[in-house]
Amino acid sequence: MPNLLWLQSGGCGGCSMSLLNAESPDLMTLLDAAGIELLWHPSLSEQTGREVVQLLEAIVRGEQPLDLLCIEGSMMMGPQGTGRFHMLGGTGKAMIEWVRELSAKAKYTLAVGSCAAYGGITAAGNNHTDATGLQFDGELPGGLLGDDYLSDNGFRVVNIAGCPTHPDWVTETLVSIALGEHSEENLDALGRPRMYADQLVHHGCSRNEYYEYKASATAPGERGCMMENMGCLGTQAHADCNIRDWNGHGSCTSGGYACINCTAPEFEEPGHSFGKTPKIAGIPVGLPTDMPKAWFVALASLSKAATPARLKENATSEQLIYPPTIHKRKG
Repeated sequence: MPNLLWLQSGGCGGCSMSLLNAESPDLMTLLDAAGIELLWHPSLSEQTGREVVQLLEAIVRGEQPLDLLCIEGSMMMGPQGTGRFHMLGGTGKAMIEWVRELSAKAKYTLAVGSCAAYGGITAAGNNHTDATGLQFDGELPGGLLGDDYLSDNGFRVVNIAGCPTHPDWVTETLVSIALGEHSEENLDALGRPRMYADQLVHHGCSRNEYYEYKASATAPGERGCMMENMGCLGTQAHADCNIRDWNGHGSCTSGGYACINCTAPEFEEPGHSFGKTPKIAGIPVGLPTDMPKAWFVALASLSKAATPARLKENATSEQLIYPPTIHKRKG
């Protein structure tokens, strides 16, 4: 029976909160069905203080095996590489030191959320805490553990990126490992599980018909695709958010909000407002991953000329927080 240890570092705890929304089955039922024993989680377990420290020390000494080490939140290296901005209470030792020692014993190490994977929100701005990911510093290999890190079973860190992660991304990854199905081929170049990272947020988006006709919204609440003017990165973001509903139904784009590509390294600092699309000569800087710029310019001109009038309307009566779904379509 594989066991699981979950630690939280520099972050908001949002990935744990999201994980608790796991449905059909709920989290604890799923772990039990998969035969995964939860050694400790800071929000779900009863043990505190000395009991937890004794558990961690037993793992480091090799007395307690560790199969799954899940880290939530960034690794705060500061000041000057000491990690003393984040000490694990009651131990006199920095969290980064615990993570280094525990990851050397773990059969699998998982970064849960974009903070743990790449540094995330905690690393934004001047990054006074020297926050980084487990095996990436932004988009660059390295991080706390280094590019050459391999777990006790010979695997690199699994980056379940997202801000927050979808609960199914976490549970399906854990179950895959518990069933012995995990391999390096299951991960993309940034260490993300391909079962969701091989998709684009664009796939299944309820605004796809507007995208096809290049009928673009210009303000929140308007009908239309949000890529051209409102900063939506759904055509570039690797996630299955519009195929795998959140909380039973919905996603950012179906709720009228632009996708900010939260599964990607350095999404937290796009260099412009999240709600605005940067352009050069009227052409969006970030274009769909599967479309050359020349094609986009040509198709946009043709599509706008051929756009049905019903898709161009942006009258006040048409401004809806939840745009109607004409039909769902895989872009």
